[in-house]
Amino acid sequence: MKNLNTKGKVVAAAKAGMDIKTARKYMRSKLLPSEIKVGHSWRTRDDVFEGVWQEVEELLWNAPMLQAKTVFDYLQNKYSGRFAEGQLRTLQRRFRDWRASEGESREVIFNQKHICGLQSQSDYTDMRSLEITIGGQEFWHLLYHFMLTYSRWEAVSICYEESFASLVQGYERAVWRLGGVAVEHRTDNLTAATKRAGGARVFTERWQKVMWHYGVTPTRNNPGESHENGSIEKSHDLFKTAVDQRLMLRGSREFKDIGGYEQFLTTVLESRNQSRREKLQEELPKLRALPNDKWYSPKILPVRVSPSSTVQIEQIPYSVPSRLISYSLMAHIYPDKIRLYYGHKYLQEMEKATSGTAIDYRHIIDSLLRKPGAFKNYQYRESLFPRLCFRRAYDQLEKHSKLRGHKLYLEILRLAKLHGEQQVATALTLLQEAGSVPLPDEVKSLLDLPQKIPEVKVEAINLSAYDELLDSEAVI
Repeated sequence: MKNLNTKGKVVAAAKAGMDIKTARKYMRSKLLPSEIKVGHSWRTRDDVFEGVWQEVEELLWNAPMLQAKTVFDYLQNKYSGRFAEGQLRTLQRRFRDWRASEGESREVIFNQKHICGLQSQSDYTDMRSLEITIGGQEFWHLLYHFMLTYSRWEAVSICYEESFASLVQGYERAVWRLGGVAVEHRTDNLTAATKRAGGARVFTERWQKVMWHYGVTPTRNNPGESHENGSIEKSHDLFKTAVDQRLMLRGSREFKDIGGYEQFLTTVLESRNQSRREKLQEELPKLRALPNDKWYSPKILPVRVSPSSTVQIEQIPYSVPSRLISYSLMAHIYPDKIRLYYGHKYLQEMEKATSGTAIDYRHIIDSLLRKPGAFKNYQYRESLFPRLCFRRAYDQLEKHSKLRGHKLYLEILRLAKLHGEQQVATALTLLQEAGSVPLPDEVKSLLDLPQKIPEVKVEAINLSAYDELLDSEAVI
């Protein structure tokens, strides 16, 4: 139209990039091209589902969640030879169009505005799918996962069950590392934090006491509505993906011990939290101050080491080094570990057992080698088979020699103490697979031991030559 004011119709049409006849059409109608365009309302090809669509529609009304592939297989079986594989895509489009006009209403997710310092969330996530191994063994575990919903700062703790102790321990580790607490903390309906009351779930008294200790309001999502805890749910997937990617980059999913694995997780966390520093600095002043102490302090008990080199803690025997026999110690009992102190001196840490015994062969093997006859009827003998391959080795040695089988097995245990349980277990497995009796010398030959340092003989230097030299200098 601008060109038309200064140029003729032909020139104006040419400058607009259209034919003169098209230009005249727009000028006569006085409408824009978009206003003249008529919608496509006719079919360009035959509808292959025309004869059966009514039947398909009835199926959809009865079961709206049916998938097009399921119905297409049904039609192919019922009307043999009528429908080709390439027509599935057509049926999928028809399903999409039907659901747009006739389908059921779907649940709406209302994205929330996260308020700075208001809320933290936590939940557990199963890590078995990542196939982590420690010392050659599958490490089946969970992670307690904590995050601030505003800054998305996160922390994790390794645990083995969704228990009250692991929940409190995970929460406390996170907030003390963070340096403050959000106004409210949200979980799902964990049995560790909630209990059934009639037709609903309410918080347990113990979990409320923990929250009151920190001045935090506990909240939970409705049963079956995991999206109400959506920030942490989504973060589970993202964190596990990040761990998986780092493991692939690392080239191995094997760790020497749990400490090494924890350090690896810390590295992943620090990398993810790096990008959240700005928002975290904004949120930290909004957090409430921590109390003077943690809610879950260790239970402290006095224990005395018996002549059998064990201590009884909550009716479970734990072994300790024999040098501590007759000593009185203090046991600090935590949800997942026990620490032993002599006065104020820290001695050792043990994983807390929930049943059975906790006897470590490393503490008593030297004494057993001096008194091998005590092994056969030892009260805690079953604890001296740390892995199944060790038990098999003992049975093989007993069959090999009724008189010396137990002594030979004790020598293998001593090798495990000196050179590492994993190395000895590998050697035992190789010998058992080969059908050989795992004699100590055979096991030792398979261990990856350092080469013996050769003896170097250094001849003594005769210093009298230096005395003669000094004397000659003095004469000069």
